[in-house]
Amino acid sequence: MSEIQLRPFDRTDFARLIAWSPSEEFLMQWAGPHFRFPLDEAQLEAYWQSTQGDAPIRRIFAVVDKETNAPIGHIELNNIDRRNRSATLARVLIGEPAMRGKGIGAQMIERALEIGFGELGLHRIDLAVFDFNASAIACYERLGFVKEGCLREARRVGNTYWSLYLMGILESEWRNVKRNTQHAIRNTQ
Repeated sequence: MSEIQLRPFDRTDFARLIAWSPSEEFLMQWAGPHFRFPLDEAQLEAYWQSTQGDAPIRRIFAVVDKETNAPIGHIELNNIDRRNRSATLARVLIGEPAMRGKGIGAQMIERALEIGFGELGLHRIDLAVFDFNASAIACYERLGFVKEGCLREARRVGNTYWSLYLMGILESEWRNVKRNTQHAIRNTQ
């Protein structure tokens, strides 16, 4: 399995992210209503600018394959609320189709949780995921996220509506999952 790392998203990532967003439906699935189709540099510039300053409300990352140093995805901690020690995991995308289904998504989420809980000292991280995205939901649940509710028919795409599950994880739950994972790894060695 490929190892990944997160690095700050920057302007050099714009063209790749645009290329990874071929349709309105695909853009909605990974980015929600934050962007309009077609995705363009002006939208990404405004998005990137929101990460600047002393206490930005979001941290955006390019996901990079450690071996090749090639960008393969995108992930974000959004709505960072330092007072309430919370944030939203958002815009999770494995952009390179050949990298999907290989455990990369779980690594991306684990790294983002380490930044959120470890570096930023958050207490809670939540997310919204479309109810039809069974593989993402299963991944989130394996990593400790809990379904907390459902927003029925919350996003209009074409002439249909998509529903979202709201999921969340607390710092104590994340630490427990990490401890159990480390214990399981030690027991198999």
